[in-house]
Amino acid sequence: MSRSDVISHATSGLTATANLLGAGDPDPVEVCHAQAASPLLLLCEHAGQAVPRALHGLGLPDGAIDQHIGWDIGAEALARAVANRLRCPLIIQRYSRLVMDCNRPPGSKGSVPEISDGVRVPGNERLSAEDRALRKRAIFDPMNDAITEAFDAHPRRAAFAIHSYTRHFQGHDRPWDAGFLARRDIATARALMESISSNAPDMKLALNEPYQIDDASDWFIPRHAETRGVRHTLIEVRNDHLRDDAGITRWADLLSNAIRSVLENSQ
Repeated sequence: MSRSDVISHATSGLTATANLLGAGDPDPVEVCHAQAASPLLLLCEHAGQAVPRALHGLGLPDGAIDQHIGWDIGAEALARAVANRLRCPLIIQRYSRLVMDCNRPPGSKGSVPEISDGVRVPGNERLSAEDRALRKRAIFDPMNDAITEAFDAHPRRAAFAIHSYTRHFQGHDRPWDAGFLARRDIATARALMESISSNAPDMKLALNEPYQIDDASDWFIPRHAETRGVRHTLIEVRNDHLRDDAGITRWADLLSNAIRSVLENSQ
C-alpha cells in the first residue's frame, strides 16, 4: 500500500461522530476587534495553513502547504493591518483551504479539492459523505456562524473579503496588481479602484479579475453580503506585493483609505 493510500484510508476512517479537531489543533476561527461597533466587517477566509493532526498533513509533498495552494500568502497580515487601522471586526479562518475552503459552498467541487494547481491532495481522495460532513461541521460551520454573529452584533453597512493570488497560474502570468470582485455591487468595486488609482497610479487594477463571483463557486458575497444589501467587494491582491512588511504596509494604507472613502460616501 502506498503512502497516499495510507493517508486516504486514514482520513476515510474518520466518522461523522468523531472529533476532527483534537488537542493541539487551533480553533478554526479568530475574531479580531469582535466588540467594535463599526459599520464595517472584514473577512479573511484563506488566512491559515493549519491541517488537523488527524488528517496527517493530507499526504501533501513537503512544502506544498506553504505555497499559494495552501493559503492566501500575505492575506492575513494585510487583513489584520487594515482592521487595526479601521478598528473594525475581522474574521480569520485558520485552516488551510485544502482542508475545507470556506469561501466555497459546502459540497461544491472546490470545497474539498482533490487537486489544486496540478498538485494532488491524497488526503482528500475517496472521502465519504460522512468525512465531508465532519469537515464542514468542524471548520466551515464555525466560520459561517461567526459571520452571522458579526452581522447580528451591530448594524453593518459594508463588508470586504481580503484575499491574495499568485502571479503565475496554470502556465500563464496574470498582469494585474490587484483585482476587485463583485456582481451586484460593481459601484463599490469601482470606487475602491478609483481611490487606489488616485494614490498609486502605477498600479494595474482590474474589475472581476483574476476571478468572478458565482453562486456555484463563492460563498461570502452571494450568501452573506448580497443577501443583506451591504456594500461589498472581494479584494484580491497579487501575493508578490505582500511578501514583506513594506508591501503589506503600502497595501494596508491604500485599502484603508479606499474603504474609509466608501464608508464616508455611503452614509
